[in-house]
Amino acid sequence: MTGSTRSSGGLDDRRKRLLFRCWHRGTREMDLILGRFADAEIANLGEHELAQLELLIEVPDPDLYAAVTGNRALAPEHATGLFDRIKSFRSSDHA
Repeated sequence: MTGSTRSSGGLDDRRKRLLFRCWHRGTREMDLILGRFADAEIANLGEHELAQLELLIEVPDPDLYAAVTGNRALAPEHATGLFDRIKSFRSSDHA
């Protein structure tokens, strides 16, 4: 079980792939952070945001987790508006 609450039905292949990758990061903490965000937002992301997410999921889990939790700055090329949305999403109650 992935933890996902969203079906990939109705999503295009790109969004399906991203949804899967967000829930299968390698560390459970990042699965929950990115997976929950993807469950809620993947269908609404525009092309530019999808491209940002594709780049962001290439960041190693320890670096991304440290940035999301505020313990380390994210490299400027990944510090996008989408990353800020993920941080905000994480800090609000979406459990």
